[in-house]
Amino acid sequence: MARWIKITFSLLVAFIIAFSLSACGNVASKDKKPLEKVRVAEVTRSVFYTPLYVALAKGYFKDEGLDIQLKTTWGGDKTMTTLLSNGADIGLVGSETSIYVYKQAATDPVINFAQLTATDGTFLVSRKKIDHFSWDQLKGSTFLGQRKGGMPQMVSEYVLKKHGIDPHKDLKLIQNVDFANIGNAFTSGTGDFVQLFEPTASIFEKEGKGHIVASFGTESGEVPYTTFMAKQSYLKSHEQAVEKFVRALYRANQWIEKTDPNTIAKTVQPYFKDTKTTILASSIERYRKQGSFSKNLILSKQGWKTIQEIMMEAGELNKPVDYNKLVNTKIVKHALK
Repeated sequence: MARWIKITFSLLVAFIIAFSLSACGNVASKDKKPLEKVRVAEVTRSVFYTPLYVALAKGYFKDEGLDIQLKTTWGGDKTMTTLLSNGADIGLVGSETSIYVYKQAATDPVINFAQLTATDGTFLVSRKKIDHFSWDQLKGSTFLGQRKGGMPQMVSEYVLKKHGIDPHKDLKLIQNVDFANIGNAFTSGTGDFVQLFEPTASIFEKEGKGHIVASFGTESGEVPYTTFMAKQSYLKSHEQAVEKFVRALYRANQWIEKTDPNTIAKTVQPYFKDTKTTILASSIERYRKQGSFSKNLILSKQGWKTIQEIMMEAGELNKPVDYNKLVNTKIVKHALK
């Protein structure tokens, strides 16, 4: 009987301890603050935006207390419309779109607060293999370009002119194909050359559908190509959330800098389920080598000047917009103290 009582008492003590620990755990979970929701609209899904996907995959945003809800809006116009109509809190899109909105006398301007990519992200792909490429080989060819007024097309025209080529006279320029269908149009036989982002450029090369002959990013130099932006009102009312957002991105950039491309590729693979890790790895390394990922996330005055020169050269801007009106670097600087 004494032995039975002893066993029962031991079980009771164990039960009480387990219950107490469980109760403590419930209290802790209740005390934990819920994640703050931030809706992000990206202009396209691209390896070019690897730091964003790394921050998501490795939980850096959650570590900062943020629940990032990412959606792809496929195109600069659609992304900006989504942002302006409050369908998203933050947009990832070309910085030129903020200038277009400002020029329309917006009462709540869209502000660039963090730069994700510091170069153009497109590559010139030739249908035929060219052992010794020179830019003058484009003269007389059919060039399948990007949307008029968009940053990819403006940068390509800027680069072509730098090499003595008039894009509207020296070649046949096609600009009426939707962004999402440019690759398909090229494989269907349209164009001698095409301007493509990764990983599409590398996939085409691997499959023998095209050959990468030049990088527009290398040719154009530093450009605030893709930035995170939000309406001025959102930045004022959600300053802490935006700073947390920036810290997570910066952490992702630091991790990318010291990590081999194969590991990075495996990390972002869930965002590119139809692309092999070998292709992702080579694409990421290509972007990293040419300095496409903005290390400090700051949109510089020189970069802002360059992008407006490109826009004016393309006939899309007649007067520069002051850097301080549409660029906020205080958020990044304060977040990374």
